[in-house]
Amino acid sequence: MLSYPYQSRPEPETLKPLKGTTTVGFITRDYVVLAADRRATSGYYVAHKKTKKIIKIVDYMALTTAGLVADAQVLAEWLSNHLRYHSYVAKRPLSVRAAAEYLSAILHASRLYPYIVQLLLGGFDTKPRLYNIDWFGSVTEEKYVATGSGSPIAIGVIEDQYRDDLSIDEAVKLAYRAVYAATKRDTFSGNGVDIVVIGKNIMKWYTINGEQTTKNI
Repeated sequence: MLSYPYQSRPEPETLKPLKGTTTVGFITRDYVVLAADRRATSGYYVAHKKTKKIIKIVDYMALTTAGLVADAQVLAEWLSNHLRYHSYVAKRPLSVRAAAEYLSAILHASRLYPYIVQLLLGGFDTKPRLYNIDWFGSVTEEKYVATGSGSPIAIGVIEDQYRDDLSIDEAVKLAYRAVYAATKRDTFSGNGVDIVVIGKNIMKWYTINGEQTTKNI
C-alpha cells in the first residue's frame, strides 16, 4: 500500500511506499494461479487480518491488488462493469489481453494524477494468461511474477520450483509456499494466503491460514 501528501500534482519522490503486501501469479499449461497474503497495514500497525487482495472480475478472470485500496477497488469495479457490458453488447467475452489494455488506458490517461496500484490480471480465454500492470499503465505478459514488499522473497521460491506442467494441487502448494516464505521475513505481509486457480470453465478458490493444509473455500 502507498500514500503521499495532498498536493495538486504529486512529485515522484513523494510516492513513497508506506505499506506492503505480497502477491504472486504464474501460468501452467492449463491454468493461471494468483495468490496474495491477507494482512492490511497502516504504517507498522496491522489494520486488518482478513483482507481480500484477489478480486473476481468475471467467471474467467481475477485481479490481485497492491497499493491504495480505494484505487484498486474502483478500477476493479470499472473493469468488471466493462466486461459485462461488452459481453452483453458483443455477445462474446472480452479477451484477457483486451481487459489488460483497458486498465492500461485508464492508468496511462491518469498518469499525472495516478492511481497508486500494482495489478496482476489473470484469466483464461483461449489459454491461461497473466499480465502485470503498473500505475502508469505499462503492461507486460508474464509466465510468473510477484509484486509488493515481499516480492523479492516470493519470486525466488517460484523461480526455484516453477514448472509449466504443474497439477492444480502442485500449483496451489507452490503459490502458498511463495507467499508464506515472504510472510516469514516481510512484516507487512501475513495472516494467511488466498489463492485462485483459473482454467477452462473452472475457478477454484482456496484460503490457507498459517501452516494449515490447503482447503477449498
